[in-house]
Amino acid sequence: MRGRFRRGGALTALLITVFMDMVGFGIIIPLTPFWAERFGAGPATVTLLFATYSAFGFVFSFLWGWASDRWGRKPVLLLSLMGSVLSFLWLGFAEALWMLFAARAMGGIFGANIAVGQAYIADVTPEEDRAKGLGLFGAAFGLGFVLGPAIGGILAGPDPANPDFRTPFLAAAAMSFVGVLFGLLFLPEPERRERSGPRYSIPAQLAGFTRVLAMPAVGIPVLCFAMMGFAMGGLESTFAIWAERAVGWGPRETGFFFAYIGVLLVIVQGGLVGVVVRLRGEARTAAYGVLAMAVGIGTLPLSDTVTAIVLSGAAITLGYGLGQPAFNALISRASPEKSQGAILGVTQSVQSLMRILGPITAGALFAAWGRDMPYIAGAAILAVAFAVALTMVRRRGVA
Repeated sequence: MRGRFRRGGALTALLITVFMDMVGFGIIIPLTPFWAERFGAGPATVTLLFATYSAFGFVFSFLWGWASDRWGRKPVLLLSLMGSVLSFLWLGFAEALWMLFAARAMGGIFGANIAVGQAYIADVTPEEDRAKGLGLFGAAFGLGFVLGPAIGGILAGPDPANPDFRTPFLAAAAMSFVGVLFGLLFLPEPERRERSGPRYSIPAQLAGFTRVLAMPAVGIPVLCFAMMGFAMGGLESTFAIWAERAVGWGPRETGFFFAYIGVLLVIVQGGLVGVVVRLRGEARTAAYGVLAMAVGIGTLPLSDTVTAIVLSGAAITLGYGLGQPAFNALISRASPEKSQGAILGVTQSVQSLMRILGPITAGALFAAWGRDMPYIAGAAILAVAFAVALTMVRRRGVA
C-alpha cells in the first residue's frame, strides 16, 4: 500500500511539473508562425522553423533517454526543462530571423525530454496501469495546451495586424521556470533499477534504431506512430498560416483553437483512452486512433467555416489522443525493463525525425500546390498507417 502511495505521489509530481512546462510551450505554439512572418518568412520558411526544432530533438532525444537510464530521471528532466526556459527567453528578445532559428534549435535540444518522462512513468507504475499512466502524461500535455495557447492569444492582443509577441514569450519562460522550481522541490527520483547500457554515440543511436525496428512487437507500433507524427508535424506547422488564409484568423483566434484542442485532449487522454483500452485492447485502440485522425485531417480542406474546422479538429484530437498513449504502451510493454529509457528515446527520435520531414514536406506542398495539399497528403499517409495497424491487431500477443 505504501509503495503504491509513493508511486502515485511521484506520478502526480511529474504530471504537475510537465503541466507547468507545457503551459509555457503552449503559449508560443500559435504565435511562432506569425512572429516568423514579421521577419519576412514565407510558408516554406515557417515550416522549416518547426523542422529545426524537431531536427535537434531527433538528435538529442536518445541522448536524454540514455542519460536518464544512467544518471537518473530527475536531474536529466530538470536540466532539460531549464534549457527550455532559456530558449523561450531568446525567442522573446529575437531581433532577426536567424535568432528565431537559433532559439528553436536550442528549444529542440532541451525539449527532447518526452522519453525521460515516459521512462519515469514506466518506473513508477505497474505494467497493467502503464497505458493509464501514459494517458495521464498526455493529459498533462493537453491541459498545458488548454491554458498555454489561450494565454498566448490573450497576451498577443485582439488586433491581428499588430499583436504583442514579446509579452507572451516572456510569460512562457516564467511558467516553465515555475515548473523547474516545482520539480526541484517536489519531484522524487524513482527507485534505482539496473540501468546499464552502451556508451552514447551516434553509431549507438543508429544501432538502437536497428534493434527497435527488428522487433515486430516494437517496430510495428513505432512505424505507425511515426506516420502519425509525420501527419501531425505537417498539420501543426501549417495550421496557423492555413487558417490565416482560409478564414482570416490571427494569433488570438489560433490560440483559442489550440486551447480547444487541449480541452479535448485532456478528456480523451485523461479518461477516455483508459476506457477504450480496457474494452478493446491497446492495439485496437491505436488503430481506431489512426483512423479518426485520418478522417479529421482529410476533412480539413473542406472546412470553410468555424464549425467545420472545430469538427475536423475534434476528430484529429480524438485520433491522436487515443493513438499516442496506446502506441507508447505497446512499445513500453515490449521493451526490456533496463532499457526502457533508451528504447523510448529511440521512439521519440523517430517521432522527431517525422516532425522534421512532415513540416518540410508540408511547407513544400503548401508553396507548390496550395494550402490544402499538406492535409490531403497527410490523410493518405494515415490511411496507410491504419492498414499497418490492422496487422498489429491480428498478431496474437500484441493486441
